[in-house]
Amino acid sequence: MNHFKENITSSESEVGKEPFLKKEPLQKQATEPSSAESNNFLKTFLSEGIMTKEKATDILPFVIFCTVLGMIYIANSHMAVRNIYKIDKLEKEVKDLKADYQSLNAELSFKSQFSEVEKKVDTLGIKELVEPPQKIIVEQVDEH
Repeated sequence: MNHFKENITSSESEVGKEPFLKKEPLQKQATEPSSAESNNFLKTFLSEGIMTKEKATDILPFVIFCTVLGMIYIANSHMAVRNIYKIDKLEKEVKDLKADYQSLNAELSFKSQFSEVEKKVDTLGIKELVEPPQKIIVEQVDEH
């Protein structure tokens, strides 16, 4: 509704005269609800809440499903973190075992050199052969 047209006086809208607005005080529009309305809203909100009992029971299976899904998600993330820790632990163990293998392999190859074997055997009183080994031939006798 146009408030300006209501305020124009029709008696002064004759020919020759310009219409003018009546000077009336502006009314304040109610932007805030009164305290009685806010108390009523607050009372209704606290007593009934956003959801009624019927709505809550209708969506209860969905809430339970979401809760179970959340629990599965949390358990899955815990298992993933646990697996990552196990993988890290096993990777460290593999590195340690690889280092042990390389050090033992180097030690074995050093100890299997001819000079090292000769030193170990010399303490037992065994000497290196100076002459080549002799072949022993055994003749078999046929007894039939």
